Amino acid sequence: QVQLVESGGGLVQAGGSLRLSCAASGRAFSKQSMAWFRQAPDKEREFVGGITSSGDRTSYVDSVKGRFTISRDNAKNTVYLQMNSLKAEDTAVYYCAASPLQYYTSSNPTNYYYWGQGTQVTVSS
Repeated sequence: QVQLVESGGGLVQAGGSLRLSCAASGRAFSKQSMAWFRQAPDKEREFVGGITSSGDRTSYVDSVKGRFTISRDNAKNTVYLQMNSLKAEDTAVYYCAASPLQYYTSSNPTNYYYWGQGTQVTVSS
């Protein structure tokens, strides 16, 4: 069992930065791949980026490549999403998720068994 709690969301101007954190409880964190998803109003949940259990590989949706960076600290049971050069279209509720497929960074939300409650990111233009 893994419980996830996101933090770090807020209101920022376009071009600004935010860092989201996702704190996990449970001893299985280091064996889970992790991902960030987001959901804007009236839109489907979208994969943002993922990281393998060891942190050796990451993947991102094209729209955030070069602007967002996902990382993890297994000693702290925490995964991060550094978001730079934010745009209005990045406005959404951001969720972290955990998957037992520890060697893969899947963009399919059905592969993620545990989800946080979400944190709101609003980018003003």
